[in-house]
Amino acid sequence: MFILIGLAVLIFILGIRVISQWERGVVFRWGKYYREIQPGLTWVIPVIDSIYHIDMRIRTMDVIPQEVMTRDSVPTKIDAVVYYKIFDAPRSVTAVENFAYASTLLAQSKLRDVVGKYDLDTLLVTKDKIGNEVLNALQTPTDEWGVNIRSVEIKNIEIPDNMKRAMAKEAEAIREKRARLVKASAEEEASKMFSEAARIASENPNALILRQLQTWQEIGAEQNSLIILVPTDFARIVNPNKS
Repeated sequence: MFILIGLAVLIFILGIRVISQWERGVVFRWGKYYREIQPGLTWVIPVIDSIYHIDMRIRTMDVIPQEVMTRDSVPTKIDAVVYYKIFDAPRSVTAVENFAYASTLLAQSKLRDVVGKYDLDTLLVTKDKIGNEVLNALQTPTDEWGVNIRSVEIKNIEIPDNMKRAMAKEAEAIREKRARLVKASAEEEASKMFSEAARIASENPNALILRQLQTWQEIGAEQNSLIILVPTDFARIVNPNKS
């Protein structure tokens, strides 16, 4: 009698399981799916029942750098990170052998397919768009596995060194072109202002005299020199040959 009681107590103790708040338990009885267990204290039949603990939190997986040829035939190396969450615990166990490994391989394949459709310039400036397109490509297959892809973020895009030098030269040429255009625009504006000033001076002789006096003042201030002004009538007496 005591042996049976002890055996029953032992079986009861061995069947006690604790499911954490962030987990779900998937129970198989005789190898067949039986039920899903919510967080908390539960009990299963030892030996007969087997239980899988499934983490339901958002998880990340790194997509290893993929060598991809862009549409304009530029070899690039691109990597990404995928955020995903299991929404159907039983399906994640029964529909795929290893959902994390399968999702990683699928993400690598979809990333190469999407990147190959864009040229290098588009790839560099629209990383968010590329990530969303990869996300949409992953969504349908992973839904069948009970996995929900939350986000795909492109981390880094590596290009060959010679392409980097070519892009740097192109950017330098663009900046030089912009600087020349700004300088030409400034010269054009200055010439218009000089033309207007000349017109005003020709119409008003006093304006020309005032400008001349201002110029002398600036020369004296900068050169620290003394300027002697000779009246026009006196200059004509000293040099009568000069009108």
